[in-house]
Amino acid sequence: MIDSTLYKLFQVSAISIVVSMGVAVVIKLLVMLTARLERATSAPAMSDVPEGKICPVNFGIPEEDIAALSAAIFVAMGPHKILHIAEARSGWANEGRAAQHSSHSTHSHSAPVRTRH
Repeated sequence: MIDSTLYKLFQVSAISIVVSMGVAVVIKLLVMLTARLERATSAPAMSDVPEGKICPVNFGIPEEDIAALSAAIFVAMGPHKILHIAEARSGWANEGRAAQHSSHSTHSHSAPVRTRH
C-alpha cells in the first residue's frame, strides 16, 4: 500500500515538473520571438508622431495602453472631466517637506554638541 502511494506521488511530481518545464520553454520562446519582432520594426521618427489638440500623444506609449488607462480612470472616477494632468510644482510644498525632514534630525546643526568630561 505504501509502495503504491509513493509511486503515485512520484508519478504526479514527475508530470508536474515536465509540464512546468514545458510551459517555461514556451514562455521563453515567446519572449525571444517578440523581442525579435520589436527589433525588426523600427520606431517612428519624432516628427511622425501625431499630437492631439487636448491631450498630446506621447512617443512610445501604445494607443491600446492609453485607451485602457482612460477606461480605467473613467470607471474609477465616473463621468468627470479631467482638464489637466501634471506633476505638482508648488514651492511651498517643497519648503514644507524640507522643514519636516529637518525637524526630525536627532540634534540641531546650529548649536554645538556639548559633552561632559
